[in-house]
Amino acid sequence: MIAIIDYGAGNLQSVEKAFRFIGADIEVTKDPQKLQEAEGIILPGVGAFGDSMASLRRSGLVQSIYDAVEEGKPFLGICLGLQMLFEESEESPGVPGLGILKGKIRRIPDTNGLKVPHIGWNSLEIAEPRGIYKGFPENPYVYFVHSYYLKAEEENVVSARTQYGVTIDASVQRGKLFATQFHPEKSGRVGLQMLKNFIELTKKGTEQ
Repeated sequence: MIAIIDYGAGNLQSVEKAFRFIGADIEVTKDPQKLQEAEGIILPGVGAFGDSMASLRRSGLVQSIYDAVEEGKPFLGICLGLQMLFEESEESPGVPGLGILKGKIRRIPDTNGLKVPHIGWNSLEIAEPRGIYKGFPENPYVYFVHSYYLKAEEENVVSARTQYGVTIDASVQRGKLFATQFHPEKSGRVGLQMLKNFIELTKKGTEQ
């Protein structure tokens, strides 16, 4: 079973629907025991960084997230779910993120006529075709909806980048911890393949 964390703020329905569409055994849950039992965990998110971090802390699930990551359980953060894995965001000064990975979330500059929020399809520059990108071509297109972007402190965790006025660290991987700024569940066949690859990684003994 793959658990989708329900902390009161997230794009739960679209994520759940996408996983069910590809035949995944999925459960939306607020129960720490369910997270412990799950083969993989999804942290979705939409909205403001500060409000979502407050909701996540009120949920009582923060320690379960730390435990799952420490254990090496396959874990996928989506959109704001990526941002919350890092230390802080310019969107909510003074609000700490989970700090599992090092780096800061910055606002996309509205220069050169670019519209913010960034909404639409962009191609990815994939570092290596492994993990959720296993078997992928070099520059797949995926769907973004965001006003803030990741600048990771550690280059080696960045698994893909994109360009939108600035270089955006569009996804990260450390072991079996994955996170994407874009929405795989809204990225058509390409995104569904990423979710299928994630499911494969929840099977014990599966190589990245």
